[in-house]
Amino acid sequence: MSSKDLTSDNNLLRVCLDKPFSDQKPGTSGLRKSTKYFQQSNYLESFLEAILQTLPGIEGGILVVGGDGRFGNKHGIDVIIRMAAAHGVNKIITTVDGILSTPAASHLIRTEKAVGGIILSASHNPGGSEGDFGVKINGPNGGPAVESLTDAIYAKTTKLDHYLIFNHDPISLDSSGTHAISNTIIEVIDGIDAYVELMQKIFDLDKIRDFLNNDFHIAFDAMHAVTGPYAIRLFEGLLNTPSGTVRNGVPLEDFGGCHPDPNLTYAKDLASLLLEGKDFAFGAACDGDGDRNMILGRNCFVNPSDSLALLTANATCVPAYSNGLVGVARSMPTSSAVDVVAKDLGIDCFETPTGWKFFGNLLDSGQITLCGEESFGTGSNHVREKDGLWSVLFWLQILAEKKCSVQDLMRQHWAKFGRHYYSRHDYESIETDKAQDLYMRVESLLPSLIGSSFASHNVSLADNFTYRDPVDGSITNRQGLRIILDDGSRVVLRLSGTGTQGATLRVYLERYVSSNGNLTQDPQEALAELIQTIDSFAEITKRTGMKRPTVIT
Repeated sequence: MSSKDLTSDNNLLRVCLDKPFSDQKPGTSGLRKSTKYFQQSNYLESFLEAILQTLPGIEGGILVVGGDGRFGNKHGIDVIIRMAAAHGVNKIITTVDGILSTPAASHLIRTEKAVGGIILSASHNPGGSEGDFGVKINGPNGGPAVESLTDAIYAKTTKLDHYLIFNHDPISLDSSGTHAISNTIIEVIDGIDAYVELMQKIFDLDKIRDFLNNDFHIAFDAMHAVTGPYAIRLFEGLLNTPSGTVRNGVPLEDFGGCHPDPNLTYAKDLASLLLEGKDFAFGAACDGDGDRNMILGRNCFVNPSDSLALLTANATCVPAYSNGLVGVARSMPTSSAVDVVAKDLGIDCFETPTGWKFFGNLLDSGQITLCGEESFGTGSNHVREKDGLWSVLFWLQILAEKKCSVQDLMRQHWAKFGRHYYSRHDYESIETDKAQDLYMRVESLLPSLIGSSFASHNVSLADNFTYRDPVDGSITNRQGLRIILDDGSRVVLRLSGTGTQGATLRVYLERYVSSNGNLTQDPQEALAELIQTIDSFAEITKRTGMKRPTVIT
């Protein structure tokens, strides 16, 4: 049981803890746990105390706070406000209803010159009282906290003996307004305005609107998550699309009982509209906190690797990038489709570990303009996070310029650059020990693979990916097991830590076909030999008991 002591300010409480809060180290996605885990007495408060004691410039600084609207969002914002005030923050900027997408938060941090931000989200994980919750820390550049900061926060959690918090009624988030707790100003703003203004500076919305109003019908699925209000303002407001264009547009605490992950499995209703119907020419969806996106055309699914390559190839269609790109970057598991485009454009292409912070270094140093990863995330130098709605508008701008369908645009792209058949197979909720044993066994066998036959080709490289950051020279190793064949095909295996139950094994498969080859195969058919070979080599079915992946994208 903790005890509470009054300080010299009768409303300021020092809550003493029986033992240090010692838990897992937060990653670039913050700390994610089940909602019930976060509901433990003093758990959220203790982690926030570690952040507030560690984030540079907190006393007298500006802090941006918001979240994706999931269960616990408003309560969490209330706790952050009262604790940040206790730590002498000069101003806290939060939003009406506490709704703030991750890219919008990044933009606010940058424009308001905040010391950082605290975003309450578990990204694409399910919400509700039985779902997940998360706390994400962003630095002053608007991007995910750097590793040195998360290391320091973790170290602080192991020594905590108290936290500070004001005893104060919750600040109303029902409407815009200014409030105060002691010497701290709390500014509640419309969280959509600044983001929409940014989109208006990047894109020619008049041109997009004219194109859409010429019998080009679109559907957007907000998945009852954070992008609903933003999308309604943009699509049904500024772009004048019909009412109902935005589906599931009201953020709900449990995301309507759905999984807010924009892929063919969890956004199946939208996928059916585009892949089976004829009413819509374009479809898109975003995830829980608004940083991921899925793009669909009539009878056409665009995998995220192809999306990054196509945006790069057509970037000059967008006013903000009309002078061309400085460079581009992709995460290692992302297909090398963008590499081919970058070579054609004569710009640098960087291969980084998974994690937006690596892109942040390249963006801050001015070495790249666009970046993306296979897990449905793309972004640019306009913020320091991936940005779902920005990606959707980027696609619409290209289509408005080219005046063609998504399918035609993809075929034109492949006819010029060739096609990288690509798929990701996720095996979710594997017992952690089984997943670790499988992964370690494959890693131990990698040296013996080099030069041997694998899926009818010879293995040219087999390793655990290591990255040297070209900006700060830091080394990041053990980022994924790679098997690269002599024809450029690849298989990559990674264990994901973003779930809260068990482990997820991700298997990435890639096969390149040149522009004069067969460009119209079903991806799973084109990759069939690689799929069978890696299943046999890694003993995935044998060791997990799973006959097929949980999710195929």
